[in-house]
Amino acid sequence: MNKIIPILLIFVLCSCTTEQIKTSDIQNQTSVTTASSRHHAVLNISSSDTQNAASEQENLFPRIVRYLKQGIASWYGPDFHGKKTASGEIYDMYAMTAAHKTLPISSYARVTNLENQRSVIVRINDRGPYHGNRVMDLSYAAAKKLDLDEAGTGAVEIKAIAPEQALAQLQNTAQKQEKSVYLQVGTFGSKNKALKLKNKIAAHQLPQPEILPSTHQGSTLYKVQMGPIQSPESAHKLNLQLAKLGITATQFVTEADQKQISMIQ
Repeated sequence: MNKIIPILLIFVLCSCTTEQIKTSDIQNQTSVTTASSRHHAVLNISSSDTQNAASEQENLFPRIVRYLKQGIASWYGPDFHGKKTASGEIYDMYAMTAAHKTLPISSYARVTNLENQRSVIVRINDRGPYHGNRVMDLSYAAAKKLDLDEAGTGAVEIKAIAPEQALAQLQNTAQKQEKSVYLQVGTFGSKNKALKLKNKIAAHQLPQPEILPSTHQGSTLYKVQMGPIQSPESAHKLNLQLAKLGITATQFVTEADQKQISMIQ
C-alpha cells in the first residue's frame, strides 16, 4: 500500500502537467490566431482607408459638379468695372462671370432664370454677394442675357458644371451665332501689361494671342485671347502649356463682335 501511494501521486502530477501544457498550447494557438486576425484586420482597414482617400480625391470635382441651388441673384456693374476681383483678375461687367460665396474660383456654372427659363454659362471669378439672402452676383452681361438687368434681382437656379461641359455649351451657342469660342488668358487695365503677357506667351512658341480693348465710360480694359478653340482636348493641352508659364486664370469666351472691337497688334 505504501508503494502504491507514491505511484499515484506521480501519475496525478504528470496528468496536471500535461493538461497545463495542452492548455498553454491552446492559449498560444488562440493568441497567434487572434494576433494574425488583428494583423489582417489592420491591413484591410489600412487598404480600405487608402482606397477611400483616393476615391474621395477622384470624386471631389464630381461632388462640386453636383452642386444645385435655387435662390435670388443680383448683378453688379459700373461701380466695380475695372477693379480687381477675388481671383486677382480685373472685373469686366461685359464678360460672362459671377461672384459666389463657396463655388471654387474659376469653376463654371449654368444659371437659369426661373421665370423665363433663359440660361447662361458663367465663370466664378469673385466672392459675394454679401447683401441679404442673395446666392449669386452676376456680371451685367450675364444679367442682361437672363433679362434680370432692369429688375436688378430675380429667382435663379445655379448648377455647377465641368469646364468641358461649359466649353461644349458655349461652342454650341457660338455656332448658332456663327461665332467661335476663344480662351481668354488675361484682362488688364493697362495696355502695357496686356502686351507683356502677349509677348511672354509668343516667346514660348505658343499660338499668337490677340489683344482686344473694351471701353466703358472712358475706362478701357485690354483682353488677351487665344484661339479659336476647336475641341476640349486642344483647350486642355493649351491650358497645361500656359500653366507652366504661371498663367492659370483662363476662361472660355464667345467671340466678340469684331465690328465694335479693334485688335491691337
